[in-house]
Amino acid sequence: MTPLNKRKKLALFDVDGTLTFPRQQISDTIKTMLLTLKNHTPLAFVGGSDLNKQKQQIGGDLLQIFDYAFPENGLVYYKNGILVSETSLIDETGAVYNSFVNWVLSYIAELDIFKKRGTFVELRKGLVNVSPIGRDCTQAEREEFVIYNRKNRVLESMAAAMQKKFKEMNLQVSIGGQISIDVFPVGWDKTYCLRHLEDEGFDEIHFFGDKTHKGGNDFEIYNDSRVVGHAVSSPDDTLRLVSEIFL
Repeated sequence: MTPLNKRKKLALFDVDGTLTFPRQQISDTIKTMLLTLKNHTPLAFVGGSDLNKQKQQIGGDLLQIFDYAFPENGLVYYKNGILVSETSLIDETGAVYNSFVNWVLSYIAELDIFKKRGTFVELRKGLVNVSPIGRDCTQAEREEFVIYNRKNRVLESMAAAMQKKFKEMNLQVSIGGQISIDVFPVGWDKTYCLRHLEDEGFDEIHFFGDKTHKGGNDFEIYNDSRVVGHAVSSPDDTLRLVSEIFL
């Protein structure tokens, strides 16, 4: 057996709520932590957003910082800054996608919530992101919705309605962030990225994520037997745990 201090480890991070506050830019403190950690162990990130959104949060040097990059839950895969593979949800679902979007827009049209903006449905490579308030809302409106949702459980109710309506379609529905729901084929959650690491020779994969509760989009990978899961509550909490484990 390999001694514990010689085991090859990978640090795998969620983005929103783990390395950054939701949809915010990374702090200098966390970025410095990543650059320091990179001297000790390879780095990876996995998130539901596309690469452009992740670059807005982490920076244009994102692919230089992380040895493995898994935008869109790993449906898009970069290694050492080079695109290795990508898979498209629309190729898998075809015409079924249209009926799903029609239902979503009809549901949102009937919602009586305090504000609605734009971009209620966003198609990504690996998932459909659905937002009742709309992804075009401002940061202030986003924070207002968070408070509103705690009381009225708009996201939770819509997610439950989706699962009931499309239970025959083998879809997975999870709360994807502060204002939205992620929908994707079963098995296309963040555990999808782990298939790309199977032949990379890691003895331990340490995953850090904030939405590790059931229904959260870190739940499946946090509980996967192939990783050592670490639940965090904020970027500061991530910094604390990384320092304890690696530095």
